[in-house]
Amino acid sequence: MFSLEQKKTLLALARSALTSHFEQHRLSLPSDEAFQPKRGVFVSLHMGDELRGCIGYIKGYKSIASSVVEMAEAAAFRDPRFVPLEKRELPSVNIEISVLGELLLLSPGAEPEVGKDGLFISHPYGSGLLLPQVAVEWKWDARTFLREVCRKAGLNSGAYKDADSKVYRFTADVFSEKDTF
Repeated sequence: MFSLEQKKTLLALARSALTSHFEQHRLSLPSDEAFQPKRGVFVSLHMGDELRGCIGYIKGYKSIASSVVEMAEAAAFRDPRFVPLEKRELPSVNIEISVLGELLLLSPGAEPEVGKDGLFISHPYGSGLLLPQVAVEWKWDARTFLREVCRKAGLNSGAYKDADSKVYRFTADVFSEKDTF
């Protein structure tokens, strides 16, 4: 989806968003037309192999560039699972960006393609999302991936089979500083 230079620009934008939090400088959004569409965007922060924050939009509410800035800040300073990022940690953080494709309803009985699809479940008692790279990192098969997205939503592991469940698959353009620089 994005060229290497565009990926580098978005990653630099996310890092600038984090730096500006500590240094109070103004950010300017890149003017590249590719960053103007409204898309779902997640920003994940890692310290070594450990997750340090991850927050995103499932659907496009703002431009990709605006969403990258907002979600980088949210992952660093507002992910309730972690204490806010400290300035001393900034050089050690690896930023990963996932720009989501369209949500497509998964047919009953169908399985996601591990390594390609992410999953989002919507259920009357909860909802949850797992990015495509999660199943690969944990070496899950398709059934395990379905069970784990239910658990992420706070549901029983078989809730994806419930008549009230809607399970969506989506692709994502995923790139990180570790892989791009």
